[in-house]
Amino acid sequence: MGNLRRRAGKVFYYARNIVRDSAPPALFRRRLDKWLARAVRSGPSIVERLNYYNKLQDRFTPSAAAVSVATLPFRPTMYYYDLKEFARYFDGALRLDVEYGDVRGLPPVPTIVKNRPVGADNANAVLFKLDKLRHFQMPADPLRFADKQPRIVWRGDLNNPIRLTFLDAAQGLPFCDVGSPATHAPERHRRPFMSVEEQKRYRYIVSLEGYDVATNLKWIMSSNSLCLMLKPTNEIWFCEGHLKPDVHYVELAPDFSDLSDKIAFFERHPEQAERIIGNAQAYCRQFQNGPTETALSFLVLYKYFVLSGQIEPDDKIWRFISA
Repeated sequence: MGNLRRRAGKVFYYARNIVRDSAPPALFRRRLDKWLARAVRSGPSIVERLNYYNKLQDRFTPSAAAVSVATLPFRPTMYYYDLKEFARYFDGALRLDVEYGDVRGLPPVPTIVKNRPVGADNANAVLFKLDKLRHFQMPADPLRFADKQPRIVWRGDLNNPIRLTFLDAAQGLPFCDVGSPATHAPERHRRPFMSVEEQKRYRYIVSLEGYDVATNLKWIMSSNSLCLMLKPTNEIWFCEGHLKPDVHYVELAPDFSDLSDKIAFFERHPEQAERIIGNAQAYCRQFQNGPTETALSFLVLYKYFVLSGQIEPDDKIWRFISA
């Protein structure tokens, strides 16, 4: 059922965006002022998130490699459609630096990206909600924590050395059902594929960063299972840098030597596990508010274009952003 739902969602995603792309650009541009006014009416609570995604404060000039809104790179198509969904409301001649895919390090100039390292000096990496169909799937979980298997589960590719470190540490532990379905995985760690729905039957699910962030983090934190992970080093629109250990997730030791102790503690204190799960679900809900997500997407781009000197700021909108 879960796979069928995801396939249907993908078909709808592409159909909707193909229709949008065929519409005259002017149809969207004349509605920009209305959308920005609506964004301001969302209230000051979104300003903190806006200025976290787009930390730029000073004027800058787009690089010689910048592209116009009208000529955004088309591939990968999900990145194109996610950015064009909102960029199409702005003048097609406006230019921006953009980098699709899993970005390593920090760009040298202010650039629209999906991900960046967590840290104070990452302002050049302006976060946008890209590849969202993959990263922001948070289906409801009908199974209570108490009714799940009291074990740890993990499945994934071995695209980050920390994942192999984890599998080595967990090998032989009777309460761990962990491994990789990848054909290149060592035989000792190879396990059959397990769907999201199957993994959510376990009380404890491990989240491990891959090329950048951990894709499974969002659906784990929105479920009734407890998320176990290392402190995040990368972040996307989900603001992983805002997550707090023992509030939103359970932090594991870098060598994963505390797996037994962590599980033993939460099996003795399920109320503590459910408290963290409740906090995690509350955190996830902010990303499920459609009007807020739309407002933030417009404002991130608006701030970028104003600071790049390509748009003269509207006093009311700029006072809102600067509050």
